[in-house]
Amino acid sequence: MTPNRPYFSVIVPAHQGQRVLPLSLAALRASTLRADAWELIVVDDASTDDTAVVAAEHADTVVRLPGRPHGPAYARNRGFEVARGEVIVFIDADVCVHPDTLAQFAALFSREPDVGAAFGSYDSHPPAEGFISQYRNLLHHYHHQANPGDAETFWAGCGAVRAEIFADAKMYDEWHFPRPQIEDIELGHRIRALGHRIVLRPEIQCAHLKRWTFRSMILTDLKDRGVPWARLLVAQGATLKSRSLNLKTIEKISTALIWLMLVLIAAAALYHRPRLLFAAAACLMPVIWWNRPLYGFFERERGFFFALRVVPVHVLYYVLNGIAAGFGWFLHELIGGPSPDPTVEAVSEIGLKTWPPVPVRRSRWP
Repeated sequence: MTPNRPYFSVIVPAHQGQRVLPLSLAALRASTLRADAWELIVVDDASTDDTAVVAAEHADTVVRLPGRPHGPAYARNRGFEVARGEVIVFIDADVCVHPDTLAQFAALFSREPDVGAAFGSYDSHPPAEGFISQYRNLLHHYHHQANPGDAETFWAGCGAVRAEIFADAKMYDEWHFPRPQIEDIELGHRIRALGHRIVLRPEIQCAHLKRWTFRSMILTDLKDRGVPWARLLVAQGATLKSRSLNLKTIEKISTALIWLMLVLIAAAALYHRPRLLFAAAACLMPVIWWNRPLYGFFERERGFFFALRVVPVHVLYYVLNGIAAGFGWFLHELIGGPSPDPTVEAVSEIGLKTWPPVPVRRSRWP
């Protein structure tokens, strides 16, 4: 840390964050990392509630973006343009860090100078009630806890990247991701392509405040995560090679078996061949067997009956994976990679680097 310059710049993008920001920003201010080592920047992405007012009670800098919301990629980039830190920490508005989260990030970047970016994990105590909310937040926790070490992607819910590397990677792709999607995953691929390490440290934790519904789970898995991710992997020629988190080989095999099971069930009903149901069950059994550690985790955390309810929902997860992969491939073959909306695409042709155009208040980064 140099004089008059914080080591960390913590950037929190927020849209309609009046409800969650009092909790998430208070958690940041309760961090054990000394106050002069970091600055807090909240970017209000065109909120119509009191997001900016709440942010002003905690943040060192509040950036207010006018007009319609442009998504977290755009908001994080605008926060970076006013940041002064050597390391940029991205925290989502609906995330409450633990008291030692920032201190652990600081120790990591000091201890391992070869690490370019790092991210942590949700903890095992999500406050949102309801089966779907608990299942989704705990599933995220499980995957991160089970996959420590070097990573292929980045996670912006609770992640950090050296400022120079973030600048070299040309920041988030705000042109192609105007809403919360896979902008952090895509950024991670570019950071890796530049030759920098990204690591997952599951001991660096935070609580996720998000309330999930069955509908939001389906839409997220298909529209905002699964299909865009599949299109990205197809475009990069990495569909079969990727081994990140839930893209391991065993997950791909499980997805294929579940879809084979569905085909066999449909054939049994269509052709009146009940024996095919035994073959369908034979497809399901290996998937359940391979996921014993996951179901055991849910049993330890929430009990046997909760774990039992997880099984059909997790089978649905594989069904959605198959739909996302197939539809993502189809869209890539039909229209290519994702494109900006017409307004953004039009202004890009005249050389603007951001839309809407904003004054850039820093000159340290290209």
